[in-house]
Amino acid sequence: MSASLLLGLLIAALGVAVIWIFNRLVRDRNQVAAAWSDIDVQLQKRHDLIPPLVEIVRGYATHERELLERVTAERTQSRNAHKVGSKGEIERALGNDVGRLIALAEAYPDLKASENFAQLNNELVKVEDHLQYARRFYNGSVRQFNDRIQVFPHVLVARGFGFREAEFFDAPDSAASAPQVKL
Repeated sequence: MSASLLLGLLIAALGVAVIWIFNRLVRDRNQVAAAWSDIDVQLQKRHDLIPPLVEIVRGYATHERELLERVTAERTQSRNAHKVGSKGEIERALGNDVGRLIALAEAYPDLKASENFAQLNNELVKVEDHLQYARRFYNGSVRQFNDRIQVFPHVLVARGFGFREAEFFDAPDSAASAPQVKL
């Protein structure tokens, strides 16, 4: 076998490997984007449930004005946030405050018995479950993508084509404990 043929085969094999690695990284990056989109869908569902829930609670608990205003403001801030980190922080605060809002039903038996409140509460619980799953899937996708762009030989292709690490949707240490509800 001639040296030029051997060199040609080596270059072709290297080219095929680079293409294969590049395509794999693109698929992983797209999976991260799709997983974030799934989170966004669940967040939108949560955001859509908040206004009617706030209105129902407002009718029963007019002195809980500060919490109701905070939930409304956090919902608006989240809709305007575009980075994963800032959106994650706002959503964690919103989740805690929505939990407090739901807990108000314990202090207002008429509210707890309200059919509208019960229906919204059930829908919100379902959305929170789906959101939790979507966060886990997103973080798994981010972990896989970040692992791939950091290992050899993927790191060579990733750096060469400008692939950057994706950001996790992290919970702060304070999220490990249940929110305190003071009535």
